[in-house]
Amino acid sequence: MEHGTFKHNWTRLVILVGILTVFGVSNAQEPEKKSSSYAPVDIKEDFATIMARMKGAKPEVMKRQMALLKERYDLSDRPAKGVTMSRGKAIQEGVRVRLPEGMTWEMLALMGPEDIRDKNLFPAGFFPLPHPNHPEGGMTFPKFAIDEIKRLEGRDLTRFDLDFDLPDHFLPEYPAPIYLTTRPDLGDVSRGKLVTINNYYELFNGILNPKQLEGLRLLVTPFPQQQFNQTEDRRSEQASRGVACLDCHANGHTNAATHLAGDIRPQEFRHRIDTPTLRGVNIQRLFGSQRVMKSVEDFTEFEQRAAYFDGDPVIATKKGANILERGSQVHFMAEFQELMDFPPAPRLGIDGKLDPKKGSEPELRGQALFFGKAGCASCHPAPFYTDNLMHNLKTERFFKPRMINGRMASADGPIKNFPLRGIKDSPPYLHDGRLLTLEDTVEFFNLILGLKLTGQEKTDLVAFMRQL
Repeated sequence: MEHGTFKHNWTRLVILVGILTVFGVSNAQEPEKKSSSYAPVDIKEDFATIMARMKGAKPEVMKRQMALLKERYDLSDRPAKGVTMSRGKAIQEGVRVRLPEGMTWEMLALMGPEDIRDKNLFPAGFFPLPHPNHPEGGMTFPKFAIDEIKRLEGRDLTRFDLDFDLPDHFLPEYPAPIYLTTRPDLGDVSRGKLVTINNYYELFNGILNPKQLEGLRLLVTPFPQQQFNQTEDRRSEQASRGVACLDCHANGHTNAATHLAGDIRPQEFRHRIDTPTLRGVNIQRLFGSQRVMKSVEDFTEFEQRAAYFDGDPVIATKKGANILERGSQVHFMAEFQELMDFPPAPRLGIDGKLDPKKGSEPELRGQALFFGKAGCASCHPAPFYTDNLMHNLKTERFFKPRMINGRMASADGPIKNFPLRGIKDSPPYLHDGRLLTLEDTVEFFNLILGLKLTGQEKTDLVAFMRQL
């Protein structure tokens, strides 16, 4: 009787397992979801639900990011005395990166990379800087830029899911002055205005030729972009006409708007991008922080076709990619960009170095260090202070890989070497904006390159770079 009951129960169990397997219920672990290079195209949630969910998450997202910034940096407003950007905005001074408790910059500089890594002493502000919401990413604008574009055009670049994170006093002046290689006699041709689709013709008619005017028109024309478009997969409350090239490269310079590099996957390895200035594009031969495109025409076309949509041409088609015509539109846009000049540097001679009669003693000492002990000129030679190459600093020597607010801090790889002419006008520094001041930048390279600079030498280097 017991044997018969066992057989009966065993048969029932086998049948039950079979039924559960058919309907997808099993003790076996679900297969791990494969990562994808593609963004979802067919969105299942309606827009109202997406917006409500992301608005609800925003306070915690921004609280986490601002806590990270305060842990890393001294964010106080401490303007330098007697030195400003080209149109008068104060420059922030001093090292803002916080050190581990009990550590000094002098003590740290005496240690080797392995020792710093093993003791977990790499300064937090030297790690890669995450996007305000790294798992989400996308174009993010400072509030002053959002407010001015909305005032002038009625176009709203506010995101409902996150805000820009760095304080305004660490950002470039806005709107920036515009200097043209073709008309240096005019000085700042912006007349103190932000150039938009509404005023570009008034400002530049009679200064630019018709090709350049058309290129500028395209640069200030809004086109659909990943976060600003008319689909349910956008991050603006109202359907948006999109963004213009000069929304980020305001007045051909930069407003420090941030984004994620479109050419890296998976998401946690994508770099935050600090928008670079377009000043001096005419002397550059590489474009994109890591893309190594060889002409500004290549980069202009790439931005519209791919970078605007996180490097995903599939979703670009859905959201409305603006495919530029290479022989005319791309050429016209590039021609205008190549007119953007560096700001005047009255203390520099024609060789790009300080005129001995105009430079102060600290500035001249800083110049000697730049071309001597500090070795800066090996990558940043005069007169434009770039070698137009890529360089890999291998900062990963100093720390063990870790996740920071959704950003995997590991090897950065080779990064484009940007010009240092006009550098005081373009904070924050490094490709992702992790260094808030020139003093931070000097400390960073002093450690990474093992320069062993004294406190006075660091001060002198900053004094020199403020005159470039």
